[in-house]
Amino acid sequence: MQARSRVIMRVLYFAYGSNMSSERLRSRISFMQIISRALLKDWKVVFNKRSNDGSGKANLVESPGAVTWGVLYEIDVQDLDTLDKIEAGYEHTTVRIWTPDGNVVEAVTYISENLTDDPRAYKWYKELILSGARENNLPQDYIAYLEELPVKPNSDSETAG
Repeated sequence: MQARSRVIMRVLYFAYGSNMSSERLRSRISFMQIISRALLKDWKVVFNKRSNDGSGKANLVESPGAVTWGVLYEIDVQDLDTLDKIEAGYEHTTVRIWTPDGNVVEAVTYISENLTDDPRAYKWYKELILSGARENNLPQDYIAYLEELPVKPNSDSETAG
């Protein structure tokens, strides 16, 4: 009897928020491989996505001339369904990403139109994003930008989970 082979489809995923942390993303999906750090032009990161916990979460807003650094992963296409559930309130969309060697690729990322009037993240959440940025050696000036984003004190019920 001949064994059936299963075709695994992969997709490029651009993470700019807490999923830049490879440990966090690995705990959420079945397969991920880091391709490289990468750049999204004319968009910037802000904490204006409304969250159920009362804080702002990372989101992208169009901003001509701005840049957003992040991590380009290869993931199983079936894991997009998993991420869609985890990233409730976001929609996945395709964007053009620049790699450090100058290549331009299309990748999936998440953007939300469910916005908060108080665009501040909890401190633990911003620290998780900064950890992922440092882990992936994003440029120091970009890390400095992330460090300057406003935060609110951690709530008693919130943890880095």
